[in-house]
Amino acid sequence: MVSGARAVERCDRLGLPPYSDSADGLYRAYLTPAYAASQQLVARWMAQAGMTVRIDAAGNLVGRYEGTGDGPPLIVGSHLDSVRDAGRYDGPLGIMLGIECVAALHDAGERLRFPIEIYAFGDEEGSRFPLAMLTSRAVAGTLDAQLTEPADADGVTLFQAMAAYGEAVGAAVPRDFDAYRQARHPGAFAYLEAHIEQGPVLEADGLALGTVTGIAAQRRFGIKVGGRAGHAGTTAMTLRRDALAAAAAMILTAEQEALAAGRDRVATVGTVTAGPGAANVVPGTAIFTLDVRAARDADCAALADVIVERFGHIAAVRGVTLSVDALHSLPASPCDPQLMMLMDGALAAEGLPVRRLVSGAGHDAMILSALCPTAMMFIRCREGISHNPAESVLPEDADLAARTMLRFIKSLEDIHRA
Repeated sequence: MVSGARAVERCDRLGLPPYSDSADGLYRAYLTPAYAASQQLVARWMAQAGMTVRIDAAGNLVGRYEGTGDGPPLIVGSHLDSVRDAGRYDGPLGIMLGIECVAALHDAGERLRFPIEIYAFGDEEGSRFPLAMLTSRAVAGTLDAQLTEPADADGVTLFQAMAAYGEAVGAAVPRDFDAYRQARHPGAFAYLEAHIEQGPVLEADGLALGTVTGIAAQRRFGIKVGGRAGHAGTTAMTLRRDALAAAAAMILTAEQEALAAGRDRVATVGTVTAGPGAANVVPGTAIFTLDVRAARDADCAALADVIVERFGHIAAVRGVTLSVDALHSLPASPCDPQLMMLMDGALAAEGLPVRRLVSGAGHDAMILSALCPTAMMFIRCREGISHNPAESVLPEDADLAARTMLRFIKSLEDIHRA
């Protein structure tokens, strides 16, 4: 029998050392000792569920359960890495539920017409290196050809970290991006990801599960404001070129424009730093991030353009300089209509109301859409809290999720083509 409750218990186990690099909470970054230890434990669970297990060229953990045919597989996946001071279910729950589905098939002596591959992706969050979704992009074959090797906050480069990781797990690892790209998948017929909602919609509606219609478009910018540092006591207010005050006006403007845009459009400033950083000095520089998201590409672009234009007006009025660096632009990623119908059917077969909702958060599914049709299922989380130790999932919701996933996977036999 498929067990979502066991999936939750396994996520809880992975929330503690040695599966966390922090003794005070959960932090599991790509290629760290905690990441390697977690892979080794999850690999044992995959093997117990009847899978063959390997680590690919990007450091993803992959379990494969053979089908009766040799056609392209179904990929079920999510990510094993975490943000700092994380919750336990963002990412790992989708992996554990996938393992539970395969374990149920294995225990029943059942194989489907297609193979199933469970992917535990390594770098969805981008919490170590200043690039996110490296490992799923490698699998999908969408890594930028001009990509330069990133380094973490300690100056350790990606392939230096890869070398240390390879020694820890006893695996051959790539030394450059040409070898890293060998993780590219030869072809799958569908991708399924189960994930906590990371929002309050399902809980507000009194629902455990929902069908995801797609993942919102994202645009992210680095903003630098240049003013003039001066003595806090002797620089008259009318003569100041206060970079932080200008940045504050810009931040409030981003909020106002997003509120005015309404619907599913959002704008967030997540980090702010000011220099020189003394209590008695008028700030001469301010640096902050701007993250803009919307369900449609055009809406995301329009909101971002309006906000950046308003920033320019504020800079001109306040006599400061403005630099806007586009960090990344991710298009909206709709889920496959046929797979959404099958997910709706699986929910209904479990006696659940059908609820469709868009994801404002990014997921590996948006990257895998370049490889194959994708489907996602959201699972209710308490108060919509995520990226926080208070992240919480009901075991009974996880049980429903596991049963629904297994129904969905079996229903794919009707559309699978070898």
